[in-house]
Formats: sequence, C-alpha cells, structure tokens
Amino acid sequence: MTQSIKAVILDWAGTVVDHGSRAPMGAFVRAFAEFGVVITIADARGPMGMAKRDHIREVGRTPSVDAAWRARHGHAMTEAEIDAVMAVFEPMNVASVEAHAGFIPGALDALGILRARGIRIGATTGYTRPIMDVLAPIAARGGYEPELSVCAGDLPAGRPSPLMMWHAMAQMGVWPARCVVKVDDTEPGIGEGREAGTWTVGLALSGNMCGLSEAELASLAPAAKAEIRETATRAFEACGADFVIDSLADLPPVIDTINQRLSRAIGPGQKV
Repeated sequence: MTQSIKAVILDWAGTVVDHGSRAPMGAFVRAFAEFGVVITIADARGPMGMAKRDHIREVGRTPSVDAAWRARHGHAMTEAEIDAVMAVFEPMNVASVEAHAGFIPGALDALGILRARGIRIGATTGYTRPIMDVLAPIAARGGYEPELSVCAGDLPAGRPSPLMMWHAMAQMGVWPARCVVKVDDTEPGIGEGREAGTWTVGLALSGNMCGLSEAELASLAPAAKAEIRETATRAFEACGADFVIDSLADLPPVIDTINQRLSRAIGPGQKV
C-alpha cells in the first residue's frame, strides 16, 4: 500500500508567526542586561529553537558571554542564576509576543491547501506554556489553530530530543514517522524531527536564520537575499534537513515531492 504524508508538525515563531523570530531575541538581550551582562543579537539567536531555559544556559556558555558573566559576577553562570535569568526572560517574552504575532505571508494559505488534502496540523515549540497562553489565542482569532501545541517544559527534554515530536504524534495518533513532516526555522527544530524519524524542512528566510522582519527582507537587494538564503541552506543541510525552502508558503510542493519519494519507498534522510 502506497504511503503518503498524514501530518505536518510546525514550529511557531519564525515558522507560522513572527517573521524573523524577533520576539524571543529581544527578550533574551534585555534579560541578560538585567544582570549586568551585554549579549549581542547573534549571541541571543545562536541556540534559538531550544527550550528557553536550555537556551539561556547555552548563551551563558558562549565564550564572550561567559567571560562577561565572570567579570560581572565573579564566576561562571550557575544553575540558580539560569533560573533567575529565566524568571526575568519569560515575562519579557510574554510581553513582546503580541507585537510580533503577525502571520508570515502565505502561511495560512499553505496550511489551507494541506488541510484540504486531509493533512493534519500539529505544533511543537521552544516557547513555554505561559508564552503560548498569550500567543495561541491571538493566532486562533486570526484563523490558525493546530490540533495541539507541545511546549518546552511539557516533557523531560526539549529540542533537539525527539520527545515533543513523539508526544505530538502519539496524541494525534499519527504514524509511521516517515508519514510526518517537521517544519522549523532553527537547527534544534530540524534536529528534533530527524531524531524522531520524520521528514524535515528548514525555513531559510522567514525565521531565525535570516532574522529580518518582512519589510526588512523585502528591502534587500536580490544578491543580499540570495546570500542569506545560501548561508541558511548550508546550515540546514549540515544538520540534516531533507529540504530547505524560503518560508511556509513554499511547503505544498515539497509535500508533493515527499509523497512521490514515499511511493518509491524512499524515506527521510535517504539519498534520492
């Protein structure tokens, strides 16, 4: 019996909403500043996609941030200090979500196409429940409501572990993994899909890899945009993404390609 894609499991910020994944980036910068440590936007974006507490730990381990933290506090960041930064960060991210909740162009149309084909939609996210408690209702009012959203902190480990993906698939009753697609704008998000055994699709221009708002991206010269796309594509391919596209708007043709591969018994991660 020929198999085809049954479900697509999406990330949130940088994938469906928040072009450039800007809400969490600013909150990370401001949260570290509250502790007397300046971090760059690149520092903040580096581990994007991980559970936010894990993200803070990884930022704190960045050599420049570690040096700045030691200079300010006299020691490397401790677990208690990670908790303290997290306690400051989370309400900042909650406060910034509404300002960055706009849908990425073409996302809703693409999801409408998939749903019309009978493909189910779920989500995993590095956001915590308090953040999603604000974002999900805004998105629902705009017309987007996945069957479920699995959040960082719901399970013992976040990305790049496969636990959120497996939980989503179990709750949706969708299997085998080769009939599921994970779509994400971060390397940890692609990692969770690969670890879960699903197809993976990286987004080069709508999310963290690019980091620009819709207007900023539109203002770029074609050569500059192509350079960003190429850099993001190389990074996604290096972490094992099966496909790389600009944004969610480009997903339906990829689903067609995957279905063609499934019909030839080609699975995720296999050479064509």
